[in-house]
Amino acid sequence: MTDTGPAPRSGAGPGTGTGPGTGTRPAEDEARAIAERARSCAGVAGLSGGRFGTVATYLPGRRLTGVSVNDRAVEIAIVATTARPLPQTADEVRRAVTDLAGERRVDVRIDDIVDDIVEGP
Repeated sequence: MTDTGPAPRSGAGPGTGTGPGTGTRPAEDEARAIAERARSCAGVAGLSGGRFGTVATYLPGRRLTGVSVNDRAVEIAIVATTARPLPQTADEVRRAVTDLAGERRVDVRIDDIVDDIVEGP
């Protein structure tokens, strides 16, 4: 067993959504803000939990699928559309959440691709 040092204080441990650059914002507010920004990007059809549903922020009694936040990184799993090149979509999502991530790395993962949705006449 490896000693990882003193136990984190309440609300400051891995996976809680607090950490460098996030101030005292609760994990739920932070994860929701990141999810909203990611969903609003061009070329994003939605968020994905991944093959086994592991990309998620676990909250009391529920989970927010598609965004995983901890002290070191923010992981976002998206379902992209064919509306634009995939690297452009991933870059836009990364830029959209950079200020919320603070000093943490932002990883954007494309889990699926769907045809561009065309609205009626």
